[in-house]
Amino acid sequence: MRLYAGKVSVIAADIVKRLVDDGDIETSNPAEVELDVAAILNEYLKRDRQISEKAKDIMERRSLSYSEFGKLKRSVAEQEGFAMGEDGISWMCNQILDFFMHQSKFVDEIFSDDHVMRKKMKDIFRRHMMVDEELDREVRQRIKNLEEGSVAWDVEYKRVMEQMKKRHGLG
Repeated sequence: MRLYAGKVSVIAADIVKRLVDDGDIETSNPAEVELDVAAILNEYLKRDRQISEKAKDIMERRSLSYSEFGKLKRSVAEQEGFAMGEDGISWMCNQILDFFMHQSKFVDEIFSDDHVMRKKMKDIFRRHMMVDEELDREVRQRIKNLEEGSVAWDVEYKRVMEQMKKRHGLG
């Protein structure tokens, strides 16, 4: 699962709408709360890009193939204390809840327990982030004639993935 920059505002709006509609939080300015949530998600994306760049630098120095990127990125993320995948969703939920409780000027009241709101937010994240797995399946289907792990496969996978992201508005 992956968070795309193009989905940040949509996810932030869904989270705030759901929590307000369900009576979990009260706010006099939902638009500002959405901006706060979006800022947290954008910070996650920023850290994710930094981890990716570090992993790419290591791959280049060690002359590793792109097929090693995922494993190397997870290793760098672990060293940096950065959560990815399902743990990343939990991290973002915890950051949002902490912000609501301690920093937000626009969340007037919180009525629900953390675990109730966390579950709702995780459901929203999963729904929006499942796009990555669907894209991966579609890209792999389109390049199935190439041998996975080869240079040609790596190049074509990246090219087709970029096309698919643009087509789905995720680029």
